Amino acid sequence: MLIAQISDLHIKPKGRLAYQLVDTAPFLRRCVDRLNALVPRPDVVLATGDLADAGTPDEYARLRDLLAPLHAPLYLIPGNHDDREALRAAFPDHRYLPRDKKFLQYVVDGYPLRLIGLDTLDSGKETGLLCAERLAWLAEALSADRSKPTVIFMHHPPFETGIAFMDSLGLTGREAMARIVADHPQVERILCGHQHRPVTVRWAGTVASIAPSVAHQVALQLWDGGGGAFVMEPSACQLLLWKPGSGLIGHQLYLAGTSGPYPFRNAGRLIS
Repeated sequence: MLIAQISDLHIKPKGRLAYQLVDTAPFLRRCVDRLNALVPRPDVVLATGDLADAGTPDEYARLRDLLAPLHAPLYLIPGNHDDREALRAAFPDHRYLPRDKKFLQYVVDGYPLRLIGLDTLDSGKETGLLCAERLAWLAEALSADRSKPTVIFMHHPPFETGIAFMDSLGLTGREAMARIVADHPQVERILCGHQHRPVTVRWAGTVASIAPSVAHQVALQLWDGGGGAFVMEPSACQLLLWKPGSGLIGHQLYLAGTSGPYPFRNAGRLIS
């Protein structure tokens, strides 16, 4: 099974730039084209929040148009820039999105890996929240099938990264989540967004990782007092290959500025 994780799309209305500098739409368009051209193609694509930049209906309409050519099944969860009701309204055919509940979180079965989408949005705030209701839902969802390897995907990471500005916009409830995850060893990986950088850490007895943004990246400021900034480093997404006996293997897929592939050998001999 091949999973593609895309994150932090920050789609704006036509003619508007993120932070008055970044036209995010072409980045997403390039990402979709790249994923469609992969061999093999992803079995699923997980979009881990900040899908729109301000959570407005026109942004989601544009997001829907940009994602329409994607061949693989797509699963969406909100980030702090998103609006639940506007997101639901824009994707009425995405029937996995709960229509009669407060939170946009759900379980996807039918694949070699069980997928759990977790809603960390705390409306009106940049920080994330796992309240008692969401934590209880997660515990119940994990306990429903302890035998199958499971991936949790969410927006706010439940761990610190050392980038102080972004860590200050972290997740309340992460200690309680850690206790739940530690009690469920079938959790193979926790996939996050929000930080706009590739980060991997051992956490609560499993591996947690953050995907880079498909557009702009957060500056790597590994010191206290960094004011927070973004850089136009190469955009990327995360690929995760599940191989029984090997587990979940992570790769970064860069979306622009690449060429090749070029062969190492010609007629069986190393090219020198």
